Order: sequence, then structure tokens, then C-alpha cells
Amino acid sequence: ECALIEEIFVGEDKVLRFSGCKSGEACSIVLRGASTHVLDEAERSLHDALAILTSTVKEPRTVYGGGCTEVAMAAAIDKAAEETPGKKALAMAAFARALRQLPAIVADNGGYDSAELVTQLRAAHAAGKASHGLDMYQGT
Repeated sequence: ECALIEEIFVGEDKVLRFSGCKSGEACSIVLRGASTHVLDEAERSLHDALAILTSTVKEPRTVYGGGCTEVAMAAAIDKAAEETPGKKALAMAAFARALRQLPAIVADNGGYDSAELVTQLRAAHAAGKASHGLDMYQGT
């Protein structure tokens, strides 16, 4: 049930517009572009956005970003490496170092002092703030 159904022009095309629908569960999106290439890219982008939205609604849990998971995994691997004998411990420690490089790369790409930010991030995780990550908008 809709409050208004009208025929409107979008460019040179006629379309039906339904407005004031009670349920509000369905909508139409009209894509227009200067060429088929632009239109195809807009359609792909819209499809990707809708797929992400659908996934988020189905599974609302999130993964923390900004190096949070990498620092947490590196700390867990370092702890396990301390209890692991032999060369396997060296490989584990190297992998933990590699994981810690990822937030450093993010900070470098953001134009910040990666050494400072990564050490602050590691200190935050060591203090029990396990959900902390780098904030590239604030540089923290």
C-alpha cells in the first residue's frame, strides 16, 4: 500500500515512483551514467555495497581494524613461542614480527610516525585494551 504512485521522467526515460509505502522494505534505485562503462562500474559498486550491507545484517559481529588483530595475534604467538622448543620458536617469533609490521605499514601510508604509533598500540594491548587499533584520522 502506497500513498502516491506517479509516473516521472528521469532523463529521457519514464519510471514509476512509489512513495509513502507503509512497510518501507523495498525500494528501487535508478542508475544513470554518461557511458555504459560508467554505468557498469556504478552497478558493480552498488552491488558490492549491498552485499556488504546484507552480510552485516546477517552477521553483525565486526573485526577490529587499525592493526588491532595483528597486534593481538602477534602477542599470542610471542607467548606461545616462549613455551616452544627448538627452531619452531624462531619461526613463530619471526611470524609475530611480520604481523607487527602490518600496522606499521598502515601508519607509514597514513604519513605518521609508525614506530611511535605501533609502540603505543602495543602498550595499549599490554594494558588490557584489546580492542585498540590505529586511528588514521586522528593519528593515534
